[in-house]
Amino acid sequence: MTQNQVIRRALKILEARTRNPVALCSPDAVRDYLRLLLHDRQHEVFVCVYLDAQHGVIAYEELFRGTLSQTSVYPREVVKATLAHNAAAVVFAHNHPSGVSEPSRSDELLTQALKQVLALVDVKVLDHFVVAGAGAVSFAERGLL
Repeated sequence: MTQNQVIRRALKILEARTRNPVALCSPDAVRDYLRLLLHDRQHEVFVCVYLDAQHGVIAYEELFRGTLSQTSVYPREVVKATLAHNAAAVVFAHNHPSGVSEPSRSDELLTQALKQVLALVDVKVLDHFVVAGAGAVSFAERGLL
């Protein structure tokens, strides 16, 4: 079995598990899920995992696609998508194709802006992950939320 076949198989297992509300119940589980989905992207993407009131996964969606080094994220569109999924909470993630998973200052500012705007519609931002290669940094674990 090739490495890509193993990854595809693992993704199918994780996707099946996300239908179960307890599937992504820890930062490590979310980290593993997002690393599998974003590790090999050659351009930046910004994704959202929509969660119900018990933090069960409703959906995973790639909201924005960017270039090698940046992605434009529009808070209005994030709010619209979150409300369309009727989510009670969200987890954000984006990748750094450079291989450096350290969040930038603009990543921190964006996260705070999204947290504030979603709070207005009673949606909690649980975490934001930066994925780079095999690594992923959690804003919540770093105290950045």
